[in-house]
Amino acid sequence: MKQDDIDYAIENTQVILAPERQIATFGNTSFDFHLICELMDSVNQIRIRTGRIEAERPKIISPEHFCRMMLEGFGEKAQEYAERLREQARQIAVLRYGFQFRKSGVTEETVSASLQSVIDRTRRAVENAANPNDAIIQGVDEGWEVCLLKFTIEMIERSAGGNLGDFKRRGLI
Repeated sequence: MKQDDIDYAIENTQVILAPERQIATFGNTSFDFHLICELMDSVNQIRIRTGRIEAERPKIISPEHFCRMMLEGFGEKAQEYAERLREQARQIAVLRYGFQFRKSGVTEETVSASLQSVIDRTRRAVENAANPNDAIIQGVDEGWEVCLLKFTIEMIERSAGGNLGDFKRRGLI
């Protein structure tokens, strides 16, 4: 994919229905997704991909470890700057989120209908199933994996504050 294709996929990804739950602080979390994409060269042809994304529990990374990870392959000047950051950042903790995307769990179906009718039908089915970990995402067919990555980043952003709070309440940071 070219950078323009990636940018297009990012800009045209919309979470229609976000999972009710956030990424768990002290355990793994999985999200079931329904990714709905209009085929570019066909009128009223919609591809629906369903699957699962698994989020590993967030891990605390100390400033020292973060600086070491950040500096792999950098020279002496960068090392000096990182040392200054390390001294100033004793109170900072970074959370590391790990996601596993299993393509083997993805199924695809192409239907003949309007995009909105497929979104509406999928939304009704998800709401009736009442799974708090279901997500509906509207995306771009050619860049569908980019769309899923954008969704995972949004889940991290949504969850990070609560995860940090949990770690602080337990005295871990």
